[in-house]
Amino acid sequence: MILYFSGTGNSKYVAQKIGNTTGDQIISMNERIKQGNTEPLQSALPFVFICPTYGWRLPRIVENYIKKVTFSGSEKVYFILTCGNHTLNAVYYVEKLCRYKGFNLQGFDAIVMPENYIALFTAPDKEESDAIIAKADAKITQVATDIRDKSCLPVFNNTDGIKGQISSGIINPVFYSLIARADGFHTTEKCIHCKKCAKLCPLNNINMVNGNPVWSKKCTHCMACICGCPSEAIEYKNKTQGKTRYYLSV
Repeated sequence: MILYFSGTGNSKYVAQKIGNTTGDQIISMNERIKQGNTEPLQSALPFVFICPTYGWRLPRIVENYIKKVTFSGSEKVYFILTCGNHTLNAVYYVEKLCRYKGFNLQGFDAIVMPENYIALFTAPDKEESDAIIAKADAKITQVATDIRDKSCLPVFNNTDGIKGQISSGIINPVFYSLIARADGFHTTEKCIHCKKCAKLCPLNNINMVNGNPVWSKKCTHCMACICGCPSEAIEYKNKTQGKTRYYLSV
């Protein structure tokens, strides 16, 4: 069973590519989290978790969901994290989660995909994005083949030593306490009141008031609302004006 969480399409793309090779069932964690669905899941095949890297670790929204759900059938799991560059020491926290859940970790790997976190960084243009995805396809295919064949993935040790420990262990909590906040999101006159942002938000953090989106206090900075807006009417503080929006429709 493949479970993915995706803000702007990268992890969904990887999940679908792997599913096409393995023939396994694909489940959106976005939808289950949005619905508050924590019903048990059972699979005779290994569970494959696919999600982005937030602050060089699993997104808290994903980790909390996994902790709440009972998984049965197979104890074997794979974790595949998409990232704009690297995952540093994220594997340490994946291993810790596996011990907590009683999972038998069969492999962890990272897939470099186009950057989407425009609250801090710059997303590539379409030509560059296409090139990054084309390069990622070969690795996705290899990972999918290994999972299909029930092989353990090669050990992923690119944790970058002390830098990785500081980034994943210290900077990550700072990211959530100071940066991953909804306060800065707002719309411009380009808003067409389509409600897509509210539909995309996995935490139901956006409410429509008089036809306009209003953000509440819960936010995971998945960038689904700002990058998925069809009229590019959403901005984050003064940090996203004029920036390319990256949203991979799959």
